[in-house]
Amino acid sequence: MGSAPARQPADWAMTAIDFDKAFDAVPGRPEQVSAFVRRVLCDNPGPFTFRGTSTFIIGKGQVAVIDPGPEDEAHLAALLDAVRGETVSHILVTHTHADHSPLAARLKAETGAEVFGLGLAARPDEDSVRLDASVDHAFKPDVVLSHGSRIEGRGWSLEAVHTPGHMSNHLCFALAEEKALFAGDHVMAWSTSVVAPPDGNMGRYMASLRALLERDDHVYWPAHGPARLDPLPLVRAYLAHRNMREQAIMQRLKAGDRTVADIVRAVYAGIDPRLHGAAALSTRAHLDHLMEQGRVRRRDDVYEVVGKRSP
Repeated sequence: MGSAPARQPADWAMTAIDFDKAFDAVPGRPEQVSAFVRRVLCDNPGPFTFRGTSTFIIGKGQVAVIDPGPEDEAHLAALLDAVRGETVSHILVTHTHADHSPLAARLKAETGAEVFGLGLAARPDEDSVRLDASVDHAFKPDVVLSHGSRIEGRGWSLEAVHTPGHMSNHLCFALAEEKALFAGDHVMAWSTSVVAPPDGNMGRYMASLRALLERDDHVYWPAHGPARLDPLPLVRAYLAHRNMREQAIMQRLKAGDRTVADIVRAVYAGIDPRLHGAAALSTRAHLDHLMEQGRVRRRDDVYEVVGKRSP
């Protein structure tokens, strides 16, 4: 798929977010990134995956694997090599996009570990725009988690934190021993996250961001890109960005724009062409949120501000 584009992905040029693109992990090479955590990067770079999907191995001797990644022979071999001589007791999946969950079944077959996750998304991905991270409809966990579920191993414990929005079945996992949060695609240091209807929901996404502000995690380990120490300022910046994006969309509607395409042309001018589809989906997600608030209405594919008559 090639490396990530030099320009900022769709949805990222508006608020001054302190992004960090300094990430030099080598695909396939296990890296000890903390006392409890190893990272193995999959070689699947792209405009939505940055340098690739990071799989995390928790503990030593008896370990958990978070986000096995896509169907990729080299990555499976790298994971099995990284845990050689150890017991994989848990395979955890943050959500069912195809760059996170498909390899879980084969890793289970090789190790005998059970697969843990929230199950399938509430609705299938019916949109004609197919992101790089399309949905893994075949995923089926052995153990269905819920918010607050605890997973324990030898010397470590993880808590499931339900963070719907990017997908309805998105989970983060909190490692108590290091006050670390494995954030999946919910919060990333290198870019904001795509929220793509019909399953992605902007209102729930923003509520999930606000919920993180009540936690005291010291570090986030996203599935793409570098870790973020002292992560709450980044979460606040994400929220500010989303609020400003909705203000910009409202301004375009008041100026006379009526369709998603009209708004994207005005608000996302100059973005990488590969991300036009994602920009349209993000705009739809914001419009859905504005409709939920009663500020916007839609007739067919035409949007208008409530209280403002169409020309």
